Amino acid sequence: MKTLVLGIGNTLLTDEGVGVHVLQALEPKLAHLPDVTLLDGGTLSFTLAGPIEEADALIVVDAANIKTNPGEWVLLEGEEMDSFLMSNRKATVHEVGLTDLRAIAILAGHWPEKRAMLAIQPDVIDWGEYPTPAVAAAIPPACTAIQKLIQEWQHVD
Repeated sequence: MKTLVLGIGNTLLTDEGVGVHVLQALEPKLAHLPDVTLLDGGTLSFTLAGPIEEADALIVVDAANIKTNPGEWVLLEGEEMDSFLMSNRKATVHEVGLTDLRAIAILAGHWPEKRAMLAIQPDVIDWGEYPTPAVAAAIPPACTAIQKLIQEWQHVD
């Protein structure tokens, strides 16, 4: 099963770049898995439609307004992810792009059945290369949750 882990964000805007920071933390932990691809999606582009369509499973990591305390996170799977994207059009800086990529994949006939979004509540979105302490503290448990999800997906037929 080809799994794509897509980290989204701008690493020049403090907590907004947390998706990319999670991806960087995951790299040494997942490098040994041949069917897992880590992709820095930056601030999104339609060029990401191809890799999404080629994946059997998709995990998106992004800063999002999940209406909790800074650094708290939630893992939304399957329809729950879709509902979040469609009902919270202002949920993330990138939500229009994620919604558009979802629509493209559905039209192409390949929106991965196994899909999830790990959304982390940002504290500050302003110029800065590093996440705030609350969001930085969320990176290790977010990585653990992603590793666990990949393991679960790989052991279910």
